[in-house]
Order: sequence, then C-alpha cells, then structure tokens
Amino acid sequence: MSKSKEITERLKEAGVRYWAGDNISKVLKEGDKEELIEEAAVAFENVLDKLLIDRHNDPNSKGTGKRLAKMYMNELMAGRYDPMPSATAFPNDSASRYEGMLVVRSELISMCSHHHQIVRGVAYIGIIAADKLIGLSKYTRIAQWCAMRGTLQEELANDITREIQKATGAEHLGVYVQATHGCVENRGVKAHSSLTQTTVLKGAFKDDTGTKKEFMDNIKLQQEFASGK
Repeated sequence: MSKSKEITERLKEAGVRYWAGDNISKVLKEGDKEELIEEAAVAFENVLDKLLIDRHNDPNSKGTGKRLAKMYMNELMAGRYDPMPSATAFPNDSASRYEGMLVVRSELISMCSHHHQIVRGVAYIGIIAADKLIGLSKYTRIAQWCAMRGTLQEELANDITREIQKATGAEHLGVYVQATHGCVENRGVKAHSSLTQTTVLKGAFKDDTGTKKEFMDNIKLQQEFASGK
C-alpha cells in the first residue's frame, strides 16, 4: 500500500476531513512527510510526461518533479502537514493590565484551491486584550500557518479569526485581509490591478461603531506606514 493510501485510511478511520484547506498533522507519524514527498515527486514527474516535457534531457526540467513535491509539502501547503506553531500565553492580570486594542500587520502567501495560483497579501489582526496575551510574532506565525495551504480568501479570514481566538481567548476580534490572486492576474480576465478584501468581525468589532472605526483607522495608519507615506 502506498503511503498516501495508508494515510488516507488513517484519516477516514479518525473521521478527519482532508480538504485542501484542512490541517491533517494529527494523523501523521514521523517520516510520513518524507515518504509523501517521494511519492508526490513521481506523480509530478508523470504530469510533466503527460505535458510532453522531456524531463530526462531538458536540463531545466530534470529534478523538477522532486522540487515541486518539496515546495508543496514544505512551503506552499505546509500548513496542512505541520501542527500549529506554539503560542505561549501570558497572563494579562497585573496592575498594569492592558485593556486596549492591539492591531498586528501580517504578510501572507497562500494558494488558491481552484487553480493552485499564488495568493499574496496582508492580514490585519485586531483584538481587545482579554485575560491572556501572546507574543506579537505569534499573531503572524498563526496567520501564516493558516495561509500555507489551498484555500479561498473568505475561508482564510475565518481560519485566522478562529485560531487567534483559541490562542488568546479574546471575544472581541477583527481580521481584515487584502490580497492579490494569481488566478485573477495570470489567467481568465488577467486583471493585474485586482485587489480582494475580506473582513471578519467579532464582538465589539462587529457591534460597536467606535471600536470598528478605531480598527479601520489603525489599518489605514499601518497601510500608510508600510507604503512609506
């Protein structure tokens, strides 16, 4: 039995969904990824053969199957196979307890599930601090982990929101994602100036006009800072 079939059986037995945007790390064992890479490399070589690319004699195509397999498993879709980065929480209960808004800008690279084209963008994550805090870099690590898989931008915004809520316990949270999509720029309409924006708001970010405005104002300031204005 191939390694992929073996893992598929494990997933079915555990009742774990394995869509392009799902993390399956909890059923993987040591050495599974390496074996999957070898198996996927052969599959990619078969695709090159079907496309009539002479990978045996073309020096630029030799080893491309293996490179593609490693890129998918270790980079573009690493968020499917690797567990979520650890995010140690610290108590926010001292005399200097922070109760204001925190907004973090996180650059992301993801992949469209439909055409496997690159999605490149930024997530702005805002929370009203609750009883625990995580390190600033952890917001970006979690967001990037959510992004490194096949997904849609709407799903990505929801995934980031859910995982940040789990890590922080925050009830009041907003996630704003803006991105360009290779499937729009490189095929079909080929709209090179296209930009897609999605927003998920929870608690006061959704229900309180002032909180929502503060969040959007912070996003504008961060955008101006990033552009050097």
